[in-house]
Amino acid sequence: MSLLREFSKGIFKENPTFRLVLGMCPTLAVTTSVENGLGMGLATAFVLVGSNTVISAIRKLVPSKVRIPCYIVVIAAFVTIVEMLMQAYVPALYKSLGIFIPLIVVNCIILGRAEAFASKNGVVASICDGLGMGVGFTLSLVLVSAVREGVGLVALLAVLPPGGFVVLGTLLAGMNAIQSASARRRGQPAPAPAALDCRHCALCKLGE
Repeated sequence: MSLLREFSKGIFKENPTFRLVLGMCPTLAVTTSVENGLGMGLATAFVLVGSNTVISAIRKLVPSKVRIPCYIVVIAAFVTIVEMLMQAYVPALYKSLGIFIPLIVVNCIILGRAEAFASKNGVVASICDGLGMGVGFTLSLVLVSAVREGVGLVALLAVLPPGGFVVLGTLLAGMNAIQSASARRRGQPAPAPAALDCRHCALCKLGE
């Protein structure tokens, strides 16, 4: 297993926002400014790395039937830590992000990585996976924020809720077009949708 590949896939091949289309709630809600996007991305990355590390370390000790509740407890512990740190050291950002900080607990990116990767792989690989996904999510939030904030200087719609959908949809369409064109130049078929998206979330599978 290549640790570099596990790290880089979260930035490119399995980017949470632009490939897996996960974490849409914070992506649309907090990206009205680059500062908010960067803050939410870093907070989520911290929780991803921490929860992946602990879940990987205890994966053989947790009974299968209670793994999801255990994962949520671990994730909630790291969210509480990051919430307290932000409240203490960056209160303005904490106030600006508001309810979306505690809602990191139910961010499907984090639970998805816990179920799909950390529960099946070693600690070091899980750290790389969490770090890569966290960096990928942070970069995508910053990109959406930068576009919305920049366009918002001339068109107020960009920083309003409908503008978030328009900007995100445009970026998704653009990146899909670039990937398809790149694949055609190499004589390959267009890339298929990633298999770790919302439809394959651990919580969704519980209802099957």
